[in-house]
Amino acid sequence: MDDATRTELEAAAFRRLRDHLRERTDVQNIDMMNLAGFCRNCLSRWYQEAAAERGIEMTKDEGREIFYGMPYDEWRARHQTEASDESRAAFAKSHG
Repeated sequence: MDDATRTELEAAAFRRLRDHLRERTDVQNIDMMNLAGFCRNCLSRWYQEAAAERGIEMTKDEGREIFYGMPYDEWRARHQTEASDESRAAFAKSHG
């Protein structure tokens, strides 16, 4: 497989993951962090960092809006729920 095709396939897989997470608003970021060690915010930050590596200026908010499909504050107001004590404790244990 040539590099261009590999890049196209990787980009398609990323877009599918992004779209899947946009649909699965029931999956909270803290739970993703606890289970997988990354969340939507990590993905949006990696996107922003990739842009910066290519000389493209992008703010944290711009990266998040690209990934979330709306401003981050709007997504949080619509979809983010209060983390359980168990989730917060697990996060503190693994990321504290």
